Amino acid sequence: FSFPLLQWLNQHAKDYDIAHCHALFSPVITAAATILRDQKLPYILRPLGTLDPADLKKKRRLKQIYGNLLERPNIAGSAALHFTTEEEANISYRYGIKTQDLIIPLGVNIPDSLLKKGETRNSLGIADDVPLLLFMSRIDPKKGLNFLIEATEKLIKKGIKFHLVLAGSNPQDPVYEKKITKQINDSILANCTTITGFVKGELKLGLLQDADLFILPSYYENFGIAVAEAMAIKTPVIISQGVYIWPDVETYQAGWVTTLDVNALTNALETAILSPQTREERGDNAYQLVKDKYSWSAIAKQVIDAYQRLK
Repeated sequence: FSFPLLQWLNQHAKDYDIAHCHALFSPVITAAATILRDQKLPYILRPLGTLDPADLKKKRRLKQIYGNLLERPNIAGSAALHFTTEEEANISYRYGIKTQDLIIPLGVNIPDSLLKKGETRNSLGIADDVPLLLFMSRIDPKKGLNFLIEATEKLIKKGIKFHLVLAGSNPQDPVYEKKITKQINDSILANCTTITGFVKGELKLGLLQDADLFILPSYYENFGIAVAEAMAIKTPVIISQGVYIWPDVETYQAGWVTTLDVNALTNALETAILSPQTREERGDNAYQLVKDKYSWSAIAKQVIDAYQRLK
């Protein structure tokens, strides 16, 4: 919490045409929206997935009280709510308030240059001729790792070769992170899985580039920025319908979309692993999707148009 920030905002809100606030259930944003309303400065709220019914179940009682007392007036007083997908807008709970909605995706950078192909894979001791499956996200129960682990175990039993890289961490829930690590190390996946922990910089870029498939079978995901980052490097994706950009992925044939089901995920993985030509084609489609809808130039135009309408 920052009292100086709120003091500054109270003094300088009049100098601006519009404010864009990111997150709900954050005391500093809650207070900031209240100040903006008092100062009669139009503001946009981006919930960041916090109005998803699945997310509202976490600390449910506290969020009911906080939401009705503090966030409901902020939502009612907003010029618009900013959602990153149609699905996020459709399912979000608004405390009975009718809102104006903006559907503007998140933007990702399309790298100007890439690393030498295969360099990262080789540094991790992964053979060139084995399909590399990449999971890169927070190690959290909502990410569907239970589906991924069971599905990849089924692939091994079918004799399908691959190497799985699990990249991510969860400082807020180290117990779950350790549980997943132990589950993999105690299973038939142990010999074909690399667990890197949190990655950034060249290692992150190299993994996204060298991956043959990027996989995210989440229960719910208001956007899935790592999915877009993978597609920006022409890496095809396998995602669940819980990742709310799935209609775009399906429309562009930028990868494979599955239901939240182990057999469906297993079948998609098997099809993709055994179809290198299709993977290449869908990787190209993925890149086109990012250029058309998720590049910063495309996003900037939508945001500027929205600001001009709402100010």
